[in-house]
Parts: sequence; C-alpha cells; structure tokens
Amino acid sequence: MNFYIILTGDYFYLLRKFALLLLAFTSFSSVAHPHSWVDMQTEIQGDGKYITGFKMSWEFDAMTSAYMLDGEDLSVENKVQTLQDLADSIMQNMTTNHYLTYFYEAGMPIKYALAEKGLLAQDKLKARLDFYLPLKKPLMLSDKTLKLLIYDPSYYVDMSWPAKNGIQLSPTLAQYCKLSVIDATPTSEQMAYVMSLPVDSSRDDALGELFTQTAIINCQPSQI
Repeated sequence: MNFYIILTGDYFYLLRKFALLLLAFTSFSSVAHPHSWVDMQTEIQGDGKYITGFKMSWEFDAMTSAYMLDGEDLSVENKVQTLQDLADSIMQNMTTNHYLTYFYEAGMPIKYALAEKGLLAQDKLKARLDFYLPLKKPLMLSDKTLKLLIYDPSYYVDMSWPAKNGIQLSPTLAQYCKLSVIDATPTSEQMAYVMSLPVDSSRDDALGELFTQTAIINCQPSQI
C-alpha cells in the first residue's frame, strides 16, 4: 500500500490502521498519540533582501518506513523508479495539506508555490523525503516577526527538529536574520488527554499545534 495516501486523503484512516498493526507488538499504553514520528531538517533560504523558501528533509521512523514501502517493487532494477513514483505522489497530494507547513509574518499566513525536487530515499531501515518548498513570491525582509511551524494537525504524526541544527538559516540569510526555536509546552492535562486517546478516536485537528515547536525568525534587511 502506497504511503502517499497517509499524507493526504485517507491519511488519518491509514494511520489508525497502522496503529492497530502496532498493537500486536506493543503494550496498550503505547497506542496513544502519536503513532508515527518524523525527524526534520529545514533550511530557510534567502539573501539580504528576501526569504525565498524552505529546503526540507523529513526522515520517517523505521516502522513507518517499513509500512510505507511494504509491497513496493524495490528490486535493483526498479528501486529508483519506485521511490521516485512514491515521491511524486506524496508531493502531488500534499498540496491540499499546505505541505503541513505554516509560515506567518506578523501573524499573517504566507503562501507557497508548488513544491519542487521531491525525492524519496531509503537509508537502511528509514525512508527520507527531500523537497524544496518555494514561497509564492519572495518575502521582503523587514523587522516583523516571522514564525514557522511544521506539524500534523491531528498529531497522529509527531514532526520535530530533534537536533540543535535541525532548522537553520542559509549562510547568506544568516547574515541578516536570527533564528530561535521554542519547544512546545503542553500542560499535564493535555498530555494526559493525548495519552488516553484510543487508536480509533475521531480526528482532532486542535492537537497538533499544542505539541509542535515554533521557529522564530527576526531580520534586519540589507540597506543596500
């Protein structure tokens, strides 16, 4: 079964189905949200005048990767094409989900163009999706605060920058902007609620933002 529909359309149904599969191998307490994990690398790209887009690399946990690639033709002669077909499907279908990426300038959402250069790779037990997400038009640097969040609204998937350098500015942009990351601070009540949710619980799109990191970008544009 192709993983691209996990990211859109039947996305939530299949993640529940995947979680049911995990019941055979894990304790009851482990089936609470989330059911899948993505470690991210993000580079915010731009120059002294504009932010232009985001270079993304999403690495899926080993179990999700195995589920994603199950039944696919990974023979030596067909593996490259199979992975590219999957990447193309993922990128096509994520257009309806804003690529799970939310970018704001002074609280106002910034629009994207279509993502480019989608590539799926397999590294040992894990699959990794690389792509470039350009802004619909370059965003002029100003002193307004910028916020970037990447998350699954339902929190079936935990998406995070686990390493200190998980998100960074491109070398040129770093000369004009500063970046900080604020970790999520859910309350004990919110944590208990998430842990209590059964596998077949109804989708709750208010959960994801409670458990996501927020990248804050502050810039001083070039005067040239």
